[in-house]
Amino acid sequence: MVEYRIDRRAGVATYLQIVQQTKHALRMGLLRPGDKLPTAREVVEATAVNPNTVLKAYRELEREGLVEARRGLGTFVRKGLGAAPAESPLRAELADWAARARAAGLERDDVAALFAAVLEQHFDT
Repeated sequence: MVEYRIDRRAGVATYLQIVQQTKHALRMGLLRPGDKLPTAREVVEATAVNPNTVLKAYRELEREGLVEARRGLGTFVRKGLGAAPAESPLRAELADWAARARAAGLERDDVAALFAAVLEQHFDT
């Protein structure tokens, strides 16, 4: 089950953080079709956000066709995203690279900027 972490200083709406974290879990294979999302009550208890915020995030995910609400049962994953499972060899390589970057003295924001630049170069749209 996914555990949401809300960063109130991120400058990103709380419901969008929930949407983004759910999509991340789908891309990484941590959530799969048929899996149940935490109830709004469980998310509220874990994150201290407004229940309507959680419901708004779940409605957005439903609108995108990623989840479906089943009356009286909960919200379930309809389909996954991407092909980067959590146990991918590429993940291990990236983890090694991140460790080397940290050992070289790069800060988190430096690594993020460098990675974003490389992504833009290789995945230019």
